[in-house]
Amino acid sequence: QVQLVESGGGLVQAGGSLRLSCAASGRTFSNYAMGWFRQAPGKEREFVAVIRWSSGWTYLADSVKGRFTISRDNAKNTVYLQMNSLKPEDTAVYYCAADLAYSGNAQDWDYWGQGTQVTVSS
Repeated sequence: QVQLVESGGGLVQAGGSLRLSCAASGRTFSNYAMGWFRQAPGKEREFVAVIRWSSGWTYLADSVKGRFTISRDNAKNTVYLQMNSLKPEDTAVYYCAADLAYSGNAQDWDYWGQGTQVTVSS
């Protein structure tokens, strides 16, 4: 079965950096898009970034462009989200997701990790 396991969350001061990891297992992901979403308390889950495993194509939400980078390590079956210049408004639970097709809507994605908390203090 598909498993997505996130790690790397934590508490950081504004302006700091964190790198989230998503270890994927259970199937071949070469044809998949791997995404990062986040959900703050009382808000809907929102798209952050996506990478296509085979081509390396990436796309990031406007709110994180220039600060976040998404990448993958094929040998480790792991996707990363490098987050720099963090702001208090980046505070949320961050989720890794996988699907055959990219969509900006969380409900379109088939597979999800359990989430990792990111808290940015001011």
